[in-house]
Amino acid sequence: MAEAPLEEEEREILSPPADLRKKVRVLSKREAKNFDPVKAAEQALERLSGKFDGWMSNEANELTDAYDTIRAEGLNKANLETLYQAVHNMKGQALTLGYPLVGSVASSFCRLLEHVPGPEKLPLSLVEQYVEAIRAMVAEGARDTDNPTGAALADRLSEVTEDYLAQFPSKAEDEELMIG
Repeated sequence: MAEAPLEEEEREILSPPADLRKKVRVLSKREAKNFDPVKAAEQALERLSGKFDGWMSNEANELTDAYDTIRAEGLNKANLETLYQAVHNMKGQALTLGYPLVGSVASSFCRLLEHVPGPEKLPLSLVEQYVEAIRAMVAEGARDTDNPTGAALADRLSEVTEDYLAQFPSKAEDEELMIG
């Protein structure tokens, strides 16, 4: 028995608006031999480093705005997602922007948001402490553990979070977490 021919599917070919290969200068063999990509990346970071404080301040403002929305409107899924996204961004960018202490606090904050069993169990007083700690660390330039007050605050927030989460049974890996 002969099979029916497959109907031809409609296809659309998308072309990128710009060929990025035309934007890259090809190095000569001599230039390529002397090119150090790590050194070039470090130089690029050095050129951008003057903007890091401003970028981190913007991230802290987004976090504060997300928390202010929760205070004004209450805790709902959309507001919680916005808060999580703000703190998650800080966690990911803090080390690069020169704020490893803020990254540590943001990591602990993310852990709280990811592992609390539900929005109704999220202690808003602890959320506020995290937001205020991060805001203050960025405003005061508390970058790393050389700042004893910032380091002690980071440690204490982590301890309180772990103590709070310990009261809830662990979730199975295949269960959906509140966030993430």
